[in-house]
Amino acid sequence: MTAPSIRNVSEREARQVAEAAREQDWRKPSFAKELFLGRFRLDLIHPHPTPAADDVRRGEKFLATLREFCETEVDGARIEREGRIPDETVNGLKELGALGMKIDPKYGGLGLTQVYYNRALALAGSASPAIGALLSAHQSIGVPQPLKLFGTQEQKETFLPRLARTDISAFLLTEPDVGSDPARLATSAVRDGDDYVLDGVKLWTTNGVVADLLVVMARVPASEATETSKASKGGITAFVVEADSPGITVENRNAFMGLRGLENGVTRFHRVRVPAANRIGPEGAGLKIALTTLNTGRLSLPAMCAGTGKWCLKIAREWSGAREQWGRPIARHEAVGAKISFIAATTFALEAVVDLASQMADENRNDIRIEAALAKLYGSEMGWRIADELVQIRGGRGFETADSLAARGERAVPAEQALRDMRINRIFEGSTEIMHLLIAREAVDAHLSVAGDLIDPDKSLADKGRAAAKAGGFYARWLPRLVAGPGQLPRTYQEFGELASHLRYVERTSRKLARSTFYAMSRWQAKMETKQGFLGRIVDIGAELFAMSAACVRAEHLRMTGDHGREAHQLADAFCRQARIRVEELFGRLWTNTDELDRKVVAGVLGGSYTWLEEGVIDPSGDGPWIADAAPGPSLKDNARRPIT
Repeated sequence: MTAPSIRNVSEREARQVAEAAREQDWRKPSFAKELFLGRFRLDLIHPHPTPAADDVRRGEKFLATLREFCETEVDGARIEREGRIPDETVNGLKELGALGMKIDPKYGGLGLTQVYYNRALALAGSASPAIGALLSAHQSIGVPQPLKLFGTQEQKETFLPRLARTDISAFLLTEPDVGSDPARLATSAVRDGDDYVLDGVKLWTTNGVVADLLVVMARVPASEATETSKASKGGITAFVVEADSPGITVENRNAFMGLRGLENGVTRFHRVRVPAANRIGPEGAGLKIALTTLNTGRLSLPAMCAGTGKWCLKIAREWSGAREQWGRPIARHEAVGAKISFIAATTFALEAVVDLASQMADENRNDIRIEAALAKLYGSEMGWRIADELVQIRGGRGFETADSLAARGERAVPAEQALRDMRINRIFEGSTEIMHLLIAREAVDAHLSVAGDLIDPDKSLADKGRAAAKAGGFYARWLPRLVAGPGQLPRTYQEFGELASHLRYVERTSRKLARSTFYAMSRWQAKMETKQGFLGRIVDIGAELFAMSAACVRAEHLRMTGDHGREAHQLADAFCRQARIRVEELFGRLWTNTDELDRKVVAGVLGGSYTWLEEGVIDPSGDGPWIADAAPGPSLKDNARRPIT
């Protein structure tokens, strides 16, 4: 096999590809965008939006059916033990209509709202995280959502009925040498008459081992105009591909530390012919389609994180009440009690964030791209901490497997499995580090739109002059508003009772956050994009403020509807007090940190200055390249594809 086909691109080209895929305009208001600009638009989220009665009826009916199925037909321990979801379980989910939760009823789907889709994922994921991942990959980022948003009527009529009832889908973007930098994408799609011919290798294809339909991102080369066709700029393009097409080989079913039932693999395309009619959108629109799909698709992960939080709270409550040490239940010891309080308060906040963002997505009144990204970032980070705290509360039993516990006569609590399963959420569908950069880019969009040319080295003096005039007008209006606001008035938001002080804090702190961002842009200008530590802390502060807002609004909504209102207020109060401590720590670290020293240490590590520190151990790693060969060509391996029967 020849050497790997790798696209070598410059840092500038990589940024340009990512920037071109962004949604450039803000046609609708965004609570989170305003928050980063120092404007606390409580009116955008309060009163808490509520679903329509018919949506509630249909959603609750399906949840009841799904719960019964999960309780009677899903054996989570077996899935973990065998590393595979049994075919009969998948077929049972198909019969329930679980593959079509988000597909319109006219195509055979259930047509659930985002709110109830997320609740269904949380429920199914609590029975088996592998099932939650299968359903989410199929509907949140698989073929149905891109077709719903960008597909032709013919494509919808052809594929959606299959996807609603029988066919499993997968999303194929990542490659062995391509993670969050799509400019390096090497899989090609060359036009040949009425078809495209696909060649390349895709990695970490969730559902790819069992999928029937694939949405594949491939690069179409630019072409000149001919007598029969127009010129094309080409670019990354999305295609619907039949998984059993000649030339497709699933070369490996990957295994992971968690989600052991995940059907995730490596898929090779060798001269695979795909009808041009299966192209989603125009050539070059693939990355934009992928990112737009993820705007709401990202909500599935925090939904399942919230579900894990609920389970962790249940186990923590039951165990810490029954386990006694030094004459009292361990929950009564402050060291353990603090962990239980964190789990309870944070689970309440995670559910508040997911429900609020989901309902906003259903209403389609607001642009929720930042809210969804914050939900994913915050849910995955805090969900991991919740699972880790449960393992600590359980002690040695938290480190012991459920099977081992059962073998010696104790309750089979899979706490260590929860920790392993939760770890991936901080990585896939945008790692925490990438989410920091993505959200930071959106958070400073207003600044770049008025002052971006000032810091662009390629702009002319005339362009910079026009940008300076534009920026002067914007900042003359914006900066004075950051000095004072309703958060400084003692009676503001008093309808929230004891939670009013937290909302006042959010309002004041959002202005402080905006001032900090402006100061940093003024100080570093074009170097701002390299200050990833600073940007990450800015985003983390915004995430805490968004979660505080969502928790307060949800608690007040529950109080107004008479549904555990007093208890909800108590949880929201606890969460906000915990969050405020984290926010103040993050603000302190904006300007007092080791970022510069860290860069020097990294240079030393990469330069070999500290190799002496690595002595005295044995590296148990095997041989082989860091990145597998991804050169195009025929597969040399057996096909590991496993259709569900």
